[in-house]
Amino acid sequence: MKRNRIQRYSAPERINHWIVALCFIFATVSGLGFFFPSLNWLMQILGTPQLARLLHPFIGTVMFFAFLLMFFRYWRHNLPEREDLLWAKNIHKIALNEEVGDTGRYNFGQKCVFWAAIASLLLLLASGIVIWRPWFADAFSIPTIRLALLVHSVAAVGLIIVIMVHVYAALWVKGTLTAMVEGWVTDRWAHKHHPRWYRTLRQRQPK
Repeated sequence: MKRNRIQRYSAPERINHWIVALCFIFATVSGLGFFFPSLNWLMQILGTPQLARLLHPFIGTVMFFAFLLMFFRYWRHNLPEREDLLWAKNIHKIALNEEVGDTGRYNFGQKCVFWAAIASLLLLLASGIVIWRPWFADAFSIPTIRLALLVHSVAAVGLIIVIMVHVYAALWVKGTLTAMVEGWVTDRWAHKHHPRWYRTLRQRQPK
């Protein structure tokens, strides 16, 4: 670890993240093609509409289990804390790119994105299994399949919104994208945005 840099994400963590991101892009684009007739051409991202219908559920399944690895890595860091209430109360300052409170590895906004993403993915997986032809759909009644289609669509929209917020925040806070591309952040970035996490890491360093 260089004195003026801190490792935020290891190579396996970054690879895991980008696998999820790539699957999200393919699943979202092909899914929008299924949902809107005028966007059928988007299914060509996976070759042909027929191939897209075949691959879409498999890609979604890979995305779920890849995110599940992230969940097991980070869930402890995303548990609610007292500092989160202070962060939420001062959201107007956060919007002006100020930092509030003694934030750990993740702030309250990041925690909301994390839990909303896993909730959306659980709904997508459960509803996706019900509507997955020819493997599972025949085991369910038509009303159940219709309900699953509604849940799948709503959960998909929810996940798209969550990821849009995530991407916007990553681009808005300078230095955040570097962490997920190269793995490191500067001391100044860590001290400003995640001071408690920064202190914890520095205390672990050998003198």
